[in-house]
Amino acid sequence: MALDKFDSSPANGFIVKIDGIEVPKVTEVSGLKSEVDKIELKQQTSDGKYIVRQLIGRVKAGEFTVTRGLTESKTVTDWLKVVMDGDVAGARKTASVALLDYKGDTIKTYSFTNCWVRSVELNSLKAGAAEQATEKFTVCYDESSVG
Repeated sequence: MALDKFDSSPANGFIVKIDGIEVPKVTEVSGLKSEVDKIELKQQTSDGKYIVRQLIGRVKAGEFTVTRGLTESKTVTDWLKVVMDGDVAGARKTASVALLDYKGDTIKTYSFTNCWVRSVELNSLKAGAAEQATEKFTVCYDESSVG
């Protein structure tokens, strides 16, 4: 479904998948970014005028971060162990983040290839706190596309 002319996508509707499997209890996704390098070309003309041109460089790899409620699942920490063990083929996965409209239909999907988890972090654990424990993990990727 297309959004109305004056509507924008809500920031609270998204689905994160790793190798096609939905990551449960996701509370936040940050760092979704597509970027290219910038090449700065500095020249001087024959009449002495200094010129700076900005040229398009290569597509950059990147990373994004996912925060989710802590569960008994060891999927992400097991993935990190595969990375730490040096199993490059086993560590590489695909990932996607789908942005949803108000009805839950997909508006846009960010897709990532050759992903691997770089870090896994728990939030601060505090005695007497009235908040959920969360697991935050950072995913690196080689290529991205938006569809």
